[in-house]
Amino acid sequence: MISEIIKNRRAVFHAQYNEEPITKEEISTILESANWAPTHKRTEPWRFKVFHGVSQVGLGKFMAETYKTTAAKFSENTFNKFVENAVKAKCVIAICFQRDPKEGIPEWEEIAATSMAVQNMWLTASEMKIGAYWSSPGFIKHMDQFVDLNEGERCLGLFYMGKYDGELPEGTRKTSIEEKTLWI
Repeated sequence: MISEIIKNRRAVFHAQYNEEPITKEEISTILESANWAPTHKRTEPWRFKVFHGVSQVGLGKFMAETYKTTAAKFSENTFNKFVENAVKAKCVIAICFQRDPKEGIPEWEEIAATSMAVQNMWLTASEMKIGAYWSSPGFIKHMDQFVDLNEGERCLGLFYMGKYDGELPEGTRKTSIEEKTLWI
């Protein structure tokens, strides 16, 4: 049931990933679910750059070097984590969106539609017992120096994925939905 998948979805990080690969077919299934997100005027703004296999090594090096040249305070440990985490994951997907200002859709709506596409990806991955999380390091704005982005396309973050063993912890919320809702 979808409500159970929603409640049981968790961020699953590199330390929890096992060595089992994620297949191209599994990635395609996850991306196909993204393509069915709601979108205003059917602009379908989401764009994805998939790093799978050897391309993850280059991504890790790019992220580490970009961090090194842009960080206000450099840490060798953080530098090394960027290199390592790109390959600890079994797939990394750059989350981008394409905006055409002539369409008249506000940027925030295109970002929201892309976020819903990522939510679809996350729920599908959870159902497949593939752990994931979305990361948006400050230097993500420099992704155009590593991958080709079209005019009007911008990168919002990276979606890391890996298979995991065992059970995930039960989720909690700080406050109930009743405390966040005003019935009018």
